[in-house]
Amino acid sequence: MSSDVPAPRPAVTLSTKLYYGFGSVAYGVKDNGFSYMLLIYYNQVLGLPASWVGAGLMVALIVDAFSDPLVGYFSDNLHAKWGRRHPFMYAAALPTTVAFYFLWNPPGGLSPSELFAYFVIVAIAVRTCLTFYEIPSTSLVAELTDDYDVRTSMLSFRYFFGWWGGLSMAVLAYFFLLPQDQGGILYAPGYATYGAIGSVIIFIAILVSALGTHRHIPNLKAPPAKRPFEIKRTVKELKETLGNRSFLVLFVSALFTAMAAGVSTSLNIYFNSFFWELTTVQMGTLNLPYFLSAGVALFLAPKLSLKVGKKYSALLIAGLAFLAAPLPILLRLLDLFPANGTETLFYTLFAFGTVEVTLIITASILISSMVADVVEESELATGRRSEGVFFAARSFAQKAVHGIGTFSATIILTQIDFPANAKPGEVEPGVLQDLGLVYVPVLMLLYVAAFGFLTGYRISRESHSSHLHELTETDST
Repeated sequence: MSSDVPAPRPAVTLSTKLYYGFGSVAYGVKDNGFSYMLLIYYNQVLGLPASWVGAGLMVALIVDAFSDPLVGYFSDNLHAKWGRRHPFMYAAALPTTVAFYFLWNPPGGLSPSELFAYFVIVAIAVRTCLTFYEIPSTSLVAELTDDYDVRTSMLSFRYFFGWWGGLSMAVLAYFFLLPQDQGGILYAPGYATYGAIGSVIIFIAILVSALGTHRHIPNLKAPPAKRPFEIKRTVKELKETLGNRSFLVLFVSALFTAMAAGVSTSLNIYFNSFFWELTTVQMGTLNLPYFLSAGVALFLAPKLSLKVGKKYSALLIAGLAFLAAPLPILLRLLDLFPANGTETLFYTLFAFGTVEVTLIITASILISSMVADVVEESELATGRRSEGVFFAARSFAQKAVHGIGTFSATIILTQIDFPANAKPGEVEPGVLQDLGLVYVPVLMLLYVAAFGFLTGYRISRESHSSHLHELTETDST
């Protein structure tokens, strides 16, 4: 078959897991900026209306999302000396770095419409350039090993480093770059420095991961035989590949999860600043236990995969995470949560956040590993290995709908008349109550839908082993 391995694959060592995982630092840095910082920077600091920023983020996400399947498809089919994945990974390093820097350092003197156009164009550039790294890089997991549990372990390292990268930038911002005595989250120079530091980290992470996994190129799956590019055939093959039932339920579940994440992450700093009235130092401190959460998930996800299996572990952990996410705000609306300005409030949020993030990271690892296991089931049905397409399509779902979630968050802010240039402690209590009353049911409905579709996944350890056995028999004939 066209997907035969050119040489026997060596066992996956710890160094391979570390190099593979370290590359996600780049994604973590980007994701922290886009999910938590960009909206408030361009809205409250640079003065663009929240709805404009939300619309710009949504446009950038959707444009980038449509690039994902194309990058995945061409990565699956690339014929090059350095294999199917690494040429894309190397090529993405410098453009992503430059674009990320300029996103946080716009030229002065722009009118609102000019600043909006600049914001959209550069945001699209950052996302699209990083896609050329992230999709091929993530897809390597299904090529480096076909082991049911090793895949989960490798993805644990990827999520661990991704979260550490993003959290490090958050801690850097809240503790050092946005000092409370100089305006906190409204201190413009801090965001410029944030962009400069983040761009350097992105460049290093991409190159280290690409170079560290480069030695595995001779052992990776070979691309299909060269064929002339035909749009009709390409569309037909994409439909065949993405029609896999187990993948479809993961895809739709990801749609709802991403929309919830878009709403949640975009409003996070609004809740922390205005609803809970936390200082930037307290916000930074709340991020510290998440480093531990990533470490716990690094070990917890593989253990659950080994003992319980991926599907039921993911359902259990995701269900608990979905219940925990809106609980503090719901309890505050019911007057069952500690008052603002108290140590009890801070430590309660600290505990809730630690548990919630541990659950979220663990569930994300397990679900990503479930995507990797779809590759062999699909190969049996289509005769093609499509790692890039599967990870790209899931990324497409997350990005496109995350953008809608982000835009929905800005609509919520607009509809409840949340004031521009607001200061913590000066927002009307009724406005803050309205924010919580809209947020909680929206989040819960989206998470219930995501959980429901996740139950439809059908690949188990036993069926995965059967798929590998059938492929081995096919390859030997």
